[in-house]
Amino acid sequence: MRQSQGAARALAPLDAFALDVRARMTRQPKTLPSKYLYDALGSALFEAICRLPWYGVTRAEQRLLAREGRAIAQAADPSFLAELGPGSGEKLAVLARAITKTQHLLNLQLHLIDISPAALELASHTLGELPRTRVTTSRATYEDGLRELPQRRPANGRAMVLFLGSNIGNFEPHVSTALLQQIHDVLTPGDTLLLGADLIKPERDLLLAYDDPLGVTAAFNKNLLVRMNAELGANFAIDRFAHLAIWRGDESRIEMHLVSLDDQTVDIPGARCVAHFQRDETIWTENSYKYDTADIARMGEAVGFAQQSQWIDNEGRFALTLFAV
Repeated sequence: MRQSQGAARALAPLDAFALDVRARMTRQPKTLPSKYLYDALGSALFEAICRLPWYGVTRAEQRLLAREGRAIAQAADPSFLAELGPGSGEKLAVLARAITKTQHLLNLQLHLIDISPAALELASHTLGELPRTRVTTSRATYEDGLRELPQRRPANGRAMVLFLGSNIGNFEPHVSTALLQQIHDVLTPGDTLLLGADLIKPERDLLLAYDDPLGVTAAFNKNLLVRMNAELGANFAIDRFAHLAIWRGDESRIEMHLVSLDDQTVDIPGARCVAHFQRDETIWTENSYKYDTADIARMGEAVGFAQQSQWIDNEGRFALTLFAV
């Protein structure tokens, strides 16, 4: 008995991923936070998804930024941009070019916040090509990165936080409200938030975007099993799980699940647990909420922002909203 206790004390503490897997894979329903989809391979697969013809979010947002970049720059007049989850950095680059051309800034500071080192590296490379800009990064959760923001921004000038790609839709409503509140609270009068949000559209279009015919989104989702195998020593059989996307109209959200194709038991030694699955049981991996324009205004106003401007793409499928403190 003494040896067992000693061995237990010698075990290294579990990291956040292992702790979440241990807590969430041994209860009903099984869930995992969508942030864990974005390891190096997951980030690369998501960049591929953004280029698929069925996933129009990124292209619609880039077109809006290109079309309205000058208007955004003039309305916000920022000298410091901080983006939560910059992805490849291409969207931020579009806006940064518009700002530097409109305002003739000598030095526009760009700050990137993401938990994925691969995403930060890619975005830094993309943005590093821009003239008259300086790029800094924080490998952190959105919440931790925002807490650092008052120390990161220059003493003078206006700040803008960018939360694009409809990433706000990956959070439950009460969590998105708390995050928007934190953004508001770290900003000062004259600062702004540029929020990108995907609008409600026909169910067929939504399902194609999240379950594409090429299977890229399925690979993105299943990569979570690959990650648990690689990092936690799990023995998931990838071909014994299927990707499932569901539209919940009453909740205005797409759900992504991994469905067990039969009864099975999976050892996850790195999380010190065993997960038991019944046939058709799922791991709920992501929510993606969709909005109408009034929803977006209410979200910002509920935490103290004032809507300053809103731009909708030509097909009425995506919105950029500028909120001021």
